[in-house]
Amino acid sequence: MKLPCGPRVPILLAALAFAPAARAQPYQLLIKGGHVIDARNGIDGPRDVAIQDGKIAAVAADIKATDAKLVVPAKGLYVVPGLVDIHAHVFHGVDPEGGYSNGQRALPPDGFTFRAGVTTVVDAGGSGWRNFPLFKRQVIDGAQTRVLALLNIVGAGMAGDPAEQNTGDMDARLCALRVTQFPKIIVGIKTAHFRGPEWTAVDRAVEAGRMANVPVMVDFGEFVSDRPWRQLVTQHVRPGDIYTHFFLGVVPLLDPRGHVQPYVHEARRRGIIFDVGHGGGSFVFRQAVPAMKEGFWPDSLSTDLHINSMNSGMKDMTNLMSKFLAMGMPLKEVVARATWNPAREIKRDDLGHLGVGAVADVAVLSVDIGKFGYTDVDGGKLEGIQRLQAELTVRAGNVVWDLNGISRPEWSKVPPKNEPDERWPPARH
Repeated sequence: MKLPCGPRVPILLAALAFAPAARAQPYQLLIKGGHVIDARNGIDGPRDVAIQDGKIAAVAADIKATDAKLVVPAKGLYVVPGLVDIHAHVFHGVDPEGGYSNGQRALPPDGFTFRAGVTTVVDAGGSGWRNFPLFKRQVIDGAQTRVLALLNIVGAGMAGDPAEQNTGDMDARLCALRVTQFPKIIVGIKTAHFRGPEWTAVDRAVEAGRMANVPVMVDFGEFVSDRPWRQLVTQHVRPGDIYTHFFLGVVPLLDPRGHVQPYVHEARRRGIIFDVGHGGGSFVFRQAVPAMKEGFWPDSLSTDLHINSMNSGMKDMTNLMSKFLAMGMPLKEVVARATWNPAREIKRDDLGHLGVGAVADVAVLSVDIGKFGYTDVDGGKLEGIQRLQAELTVRAGNVVWDLNGISRPEWSKVPPKNEPDERWPPARH
């Protein structure tokens, strides 16, 4: 480019130098003015969060609005990492007898995750080493939600009885082999619903977990005297393994005076992880309230999402989080147990936080104040004065849920789109 000569040259050079900077917008999305809670990075206060190329680009006290193409006002809202639900059932399929394995009790993930602020969901044992490829092809590969898996020790997965009682299909070696084939997707092993008196299901799941170097999640099935729950958490599972359904009514959590049993404290000291796994039948206030009052809080919150639980006491992740607010858990602790804690439990330290460079999975939550009721699986109610809702969910930098349009301009400012005529029947020309 040839520049003109004369006294105006310095002025022109200065204008050319600053013009690109004035036009540049380094961020695609800026969530501005919110209260950030990020357990991994120790943040609990006002921050702006900037996103570029699907990653967290900056978290700072004041990022200029002019630096972003899209600014989302979040004043009065809480900005947290995308929620991580480590116990759900999303191996939705067409088999009417499939249960949670290619069946209709499981749910297609995208319809039930983003609206609750969840960006990562772990299918808890729906698929086994035999049918995991079908699950991957049919659900995981096409979902916007990040779908991970705990592989069932039963090769047929969670297909109901008699399949789940078949010890001949509990193959630790083949289960571990499948994990090593898909290490970025399969994050652990699951054993569930076993009714027999022997320890076969648990011990083979633990063997597979040891071989593949992944944690095991246990849904203990029927509680029988020949394999006591106390032995499960103090002897059979390893540090880092997860017991889900912690507030199930039959769990011997409390002594006759309503205090947490000493051996439960011992299990926690051993490194056993206690997860909620609410579900349609696995959470009662008569267990949860006394434990919470004693300060024995669960390590992680999870929904056990499926077609029955979402229409009963559980509902969704934000409702579950609201229950723990109602039981006295501070909001920052609730958020930690729905983000960073579960991410660490499945050894996915890349998730559950807003560190610069992390994938831009973000949930923007409102806390409504009023009179609300929360129910357990026995039909009992606990009243609370706070209710969490997901106002906005961002997955890999893209807005995927916006309850009240906070990421959108007022309608009169939106230019009309040149849309095709979709009337039916089509107009004749």
